Amino acid sequence: MSDSPQDQPKQSWWRRLSAGLKRTSSSLGTAVADLVTKRKLDRAMLEDIEDVLLRADLGTEVAARIAEAVGKGRYDKDVSADDVTTIVATEVEKVLIPVAQPLVIDTTHKPFVILVVGVNGSGKTTTIGKLAAKFGAEGRKVMLAAGDTFRAAAIEQLKVWGERNRVPVVAKAQGSDAASLAYDAVEAAKAQAIDVLLIDTAGRLQNKAELMVELEKVRRVIGKVDASAPHAVLLVLDATVGQNALSQVDAFQKTAGVTGLVMTKLDGTARGGILVALSEKYKLPVHFIGVGEGIDDLSPFAAQDFARAIAGQDA
Repeated sequence: MSDSPQDQPKQSWWRRLSAGLKRTSSSLGTAVADLVTKRKLDRAMLEDIEDVLLRADLGTEVAARIAEAVGKGRYDKDVSADDVTTIVATEVEKVLIPVAQPLVIDTTHKPFVILVVGVNGSGKTTTIGKLAAKFGAEGRKVMLAAGDTFRAAAIEQLKVWGERNRVPVVAKAQGSDAASLAYDAVEAAKAQAIDVLLIDTAGRLQNKAELMVELEKVRRVIGKVDASAPHAVLLVLDATVGQNALSQVDAFQKTAGVTGLVMTKLDGTARGGILVALSEKYKLPVHFIGVGEGIDDLSPFAAQDFARAIAGQDA
């Protein structure tokens, strides 16, 4: 029997997700298969399995927990690669279920202001464009603000996304004051009865103190127009940076008051487990993940799908 129409988008997303995480699941699966086919399970094998999980950036706590679960009741017995990947999927899903939360647009706030932060190259501006398309498809009036005033290319890129999505973009010349632009954008969004305002920010490295101070200023100024804003602060992370993502979350959490995460470029790394390590450590909501450049390659985060894909299991 063929898939029903509503099943087809889910199947299509599953294919993209499992393909996107192929580098991670393949490196995990190959290494695990090599280990378990050689000998019966013992303490040394469990340590080797733990090392494999650490190399996928799953984090020390999660890797240790999975190794312990693999060892339970299996000492001196043959264990299959499928046994291990099933346990990996189960344990990863346990970590991810609490953080897999949708981004809820509170319609009592008009506009609902979303501040988007992260370092250069993380995919911030592209993510804003994709979110604008999603919100527009839901029938919401959307506005974009080109708050990355340091880079002319970022301003132009956001304008292109605005044209593509047929949404207004508040922008000023390169070098303009980012806080002033954010203020004007919130005022304009109020005047035009906009539902969602997405504000881009400069790609601040977490170790650049003066730029982090500027980000704090942007937040404060937005609050002068609407004391409840920003209503969401999304940190966009590039999965290919691996462990560096942990320090980025730490720094932006302190400076910007991050409320949720978007992880991009999961298709470009064999260390996609970093999302699991982040979830275990910070417990921040994960709203969206990206596994490609296409507009449909950013999707709401689903714990079970991600856990099965990273373990290399079938849908």
